[in-house]
Amino acid sequence: MPFEFYFFLTSAFILGSVIGSFLNVCIYRIPAGKSIVSPPSSCPHCGHRIRWFQNIPMLSYLFLGGKCASCRVPISFRYPAIEALTGLLFTLVLYYFGLSSATLVYWLFLAALVTITFIDLDHQIIPDVISLPGIIIGFFCTFFIPWISWSDSILGIVAGGGSLLAIAWIYEKVAKREGMGGGDIKLLGMLGAFLGWKAVLPVIFIASLIGSLVGVPLMLLQKSDTKLAIPFGPFLAFAATIYLFWGRDLVYWYLNLLAR
Repeated sequence: MPFEFYFFLTSAFILGSVIGSFLNVCIYRIPAGKSIVSPPSSCPHCGHRIRWFQNIPMLSYLFLGGKCASCRVPISFRYPAIEALTGLLFTLVLYYFGLSSATLVYWLFLAALVTITFIDLDHQIIPDVISLPGIIIGFFCTFFIPWISWSDSILGIVAGGGSLLAIAWIYEKVAKREGMGGGDIKLLGMLGAFLGWKAVLPVIFIASLIGSLVGVPLMLLQKSDTKLAIPFGPFLAFAATIYLFWGRDLVYWYLNLLAR
C-alpha cells in the first residue's frame, strides 16, 4: 500500500485521540451540567490546572505514570482508553469510507456514541443535549451521504423512536413497571437519522442479543432477579457501530442463511 495510505490512517488516529481527550471532558461535565468549554481541564482531586504538555492523548498518561503531576493521585485508565478507542474508530471510518464527506459525518456520529456510552454507563442517563440535536444533525448529514436519502433518514427516525416506544409500552403493560427509559428511545431515533430505516431492526436485534449475552451472566453472578438495572444505551451504540462497518455484510449473510 502507498505511503499516503498509512499517513492518512495515522493522522486519523491522532485526530481521533485528540477528540477522545475532549470527549473525556464531555463525559465528566455534561451530566454535572457544567460547561464543556471552560474552565480548562484540572485534576478533580486537587484542582491542579493541567498544562498542555500534561494533556497529550495517551502519552501524557504514560509519562506521568498514570498519576496527577501535582497530588500524585492515580488517574483512571479509562481516560487514555477512551482516547485510544476514539482514535481507533476514526481510523476505521477513514479505512472504510476514504477521504469523503461520509467520513466527516461518521466521525461526528461515533464521537457522539462514545460520549453517550460512557455517560450511560456512569449515570444511566442519555443526555437530551446530545440525542435530540443528534436527530436533527443526523437528518441534515444524510445530504452528504450518497447511499442514504433524506426520506430514509426520516423513516429511520420514526421507525427507531417508534419501535422502542412500542416495546417500552408493551413491556410496561405486561410487567407493570418501566423497563426502558426515554433516553433509549431518543437514541434509537438518532441512530435511525444517521443510518436510515434499514438499520433499525438489525441494530435492535444486535443490541438485544449482546445485551442478553452480557445481562444474563451478570444476573447469575450477582444472584439478581430480572430487575437488575443494565443501561441499554451502550448496547445500542455498539450495535450501531457494528452495523456502520459490517451491517450490509451481516444482513446479506443472514438472508443467504435463511435461503438455504
